[in-house]
Amino acid sequence: MAGADSTLLSGLDPDQLAAVTAPRGPVCVLAGAGTGKTRTIVSRIGHLIHSGHVSAGQVLAVTFTSRAAGEMRTRLRGLDIHAAQARTFHSAALRQLRYFWPRVVGDAPWDLVDAKLRLVGQAAHRAHASTERDALRDLATEIEWAKSSLITPADYPAAAEHARRDPPAAAELVAKVYAGYEALKNEARQLDFDDLLLHTAAALEEHAEVAEEFRERYRCFVVDEYQDVTPLQQRVLDAWLGRRDDLTVVGDANQTIYSFAGASPRPLLEFTRRFPEAVVVRLERDYRSTPEVVTLANQVISAARDRPAGSRLRLVGQRPKGPDPRFAEHADEPAEAAAVAARVHELHEAGTPLSEIAVLFRINAQSEAYEQALAELDIPYLVRGGERFFARQEVRQAMAALRTACGNPPDGELPGAVRELLKPLGLVDEPPSGGSAREKWESLLALVELAEELTSTVPEADLPRYVAELEQRAQAQHPPTVEGVTLASLHAAKGLEWDAVFLVGLVDGTMPIQHADGDDAAIEEERRLLYVGVTRAREHLSLSWSLSRTEGGARYRRRSRFLYGLIPEDHPAARVPLARRAEPARPAMARGMNPVRYCRICGDKLVGTMPVKLGRCQNCPSDVDQGLLDRLREWRQERSRGLRVPAYVIFTDATLQAIAEQRPADRAALVAIPGIGAAKLNNFGAEVLALISGDQA
Repeated sequence: MAGADSTLLSGLDPDQLAAVTAPRGPVCVLAGAGTGKTRTIVSRIGHLIHSGHVSAGQVLAVTFTSRAAGEMRTRLRGLDIHAAQARTFHSAALRQLRYFWPRVVGDAPWDLVDAKLRLVGQAAHRAHASTERDALRDLATEIEWAKSSLITPADYPAAAEHARRDPPAAAELVAKVYAGYEALKNEARQLDFDDLLLHTAAALEEHAEVAEEFRERYRCFVVDEYQDVTPLQQRVLDAWLGRRDDLTVVGDANQTIYSFAGASPRPLLEFTRRFPEAVVVRLERDYRSTPEVVTLANQVISAARDRPAGSRLRLVGQRPKGPDPRFAEHADEPAEAAAVAARVHELHEAGTPLSEIAVLFRINAQSEAYEQALAELDIPYLVRGGERFFARQEVRQAMAALRTACGNPPDGELPGAVRELLKPLGLVDEPPSGGSAREKWESLLALVELAEELTSTVPEADLPRYVAELEQRAQAQHPPTVEGVTLASLHAAKGLEWDAVFLVGLVDGTMPIQHADGDDAAIEEERRLLYVGVTRAREHLSLSWSLSRTEGGARYRRRSRFLYGLIPEDHPAARVPLARRAEPARPAMARGMNPVRYCRICGDKLVGTMPVKLGRCQNCPSDVDQGLLDRLREWRQERSRGLRVPAYVIFTDATLQAIAEQRPADRAALVAIPGIGAAKLNNFGAEVLALISGDQA
């Protein structure tokens, strides 16, 4: 045991070693991006087991994605630790609930909801809400937020207002749909994913014998990505712990990017308040990225406002020097996509595998231009969040063939045997030239490479063992690496890394997203999202933006406000202000003219998003016309229903506040308010001006 523990601890840096060897009890690891947190977590589990503090079967490690849980299990297996549990919160809760259900409820276990939108649609129909598919998705998302935040239907309207939500319909109507959905689900004796957590917590809170048995079974808990915990997940964790404190949490408040879904870094930041005796370790040595990438990441996050003490990690690059990050401005999105594809080709020709290149964007709708540009250069790509690997037809066929072969496995080493079994399905010696045949070949090759990976960690692995690994990965949605450029949203890229990363479409209105304007907390979350994107890159990092959405279109867009101060002064994009570019005439504000604004009350220079939007300093008195503000809100609600879009798509709360304070008298004054561009002026300007003048119908 001592020898195994010595091997386990070798190669750790001083901070990692302090986290791994901290005494049993509450431990908080503040781990920056690329600082080796997964290795630290796994090593701590191994150390606790090898030093006799806990048996492997008494460890429960939870994280937020099936992929991360699968990676943790793989690493634990590499340390010859097989009994420790590494699961997502929902997977762990489902397992526990199935075991305790007969004692807690007494009848047959309820099934999981298999058609959530159908139930939401029935509830929406009964409540006379929109039943369009997009509207139902928005309602389902809002119900998930409420449940993960421990908010009941009755409490939803007040909670939504307090949280400054932009509900997809009137708050009272959302509450009615929410209540109807819960009733329909219970009538059908079904559970959704949030119910798994709610019922698990209730079982432990309300049944002493259940809690006693569970706490006898699991005595040591590890939580990864703790900055993303929701109130509901924290309630489950509290129920697991009881009065015990054998808990290790790992997180980074700088990577909190799921607040919209109910996640909060508060439990991480307040960990030492709850456990005053907790050991706190900061991991700041970045082993992932070059110093140049690390420097840019630090610049991005250091510009954040009011950073709490627990989030002030400053990464220190540990790798050799690399290339400087690239910045590029383009006339339009097609030109930007073509330039990115050309650079991808250049990197690949220089030796970077396509699977080590990613193009990351703020919203999924941006993917199309890059798919087309890569396809034109015959560069294979994968859209993360598209068809899942294990759902592909060729993968299902391959798994069926491999299962059948387990009855009479071929001789020889596992990788060679897998290759031979997959040849009849299309795994020829040379890759096809392109198209669907090439994608199919890449999928089959990935299965062979997974066999090679398994053999490297479990040399005695045979075909049945390999098939079991495949089925476990399929259940956890933990696919092998497939050769091709990854296209993904910034949210989907969380937890991943590549040698080369392209951050594209970095314009105001997209990064930060338009509906974040006027909300300082939302803007800061957008900044953290960019920080997450930057820290995905190991060596090559490119940041780009385009001035027009369409080829040859008006160049009305401005690069993201987050880029100011990041672009080197000698860079062409830093030298040429947008206001000097030749472009079609349009309102002065859209051209970026007169960027310095002054308070209309005291005359001081305005600083900050909200003061600029409202046209006054934060401390200057508001002169809002409350009656006009109420009329604007009622009008927005009616228009959002009619257009079947969220209310913020019409105007954000902050924009309505600015209108009600400034009471613009004409189109020029209206478009001068930040957040009101040419499109909104054309679509809604006349109606808003009529509301202001009192001439509305």
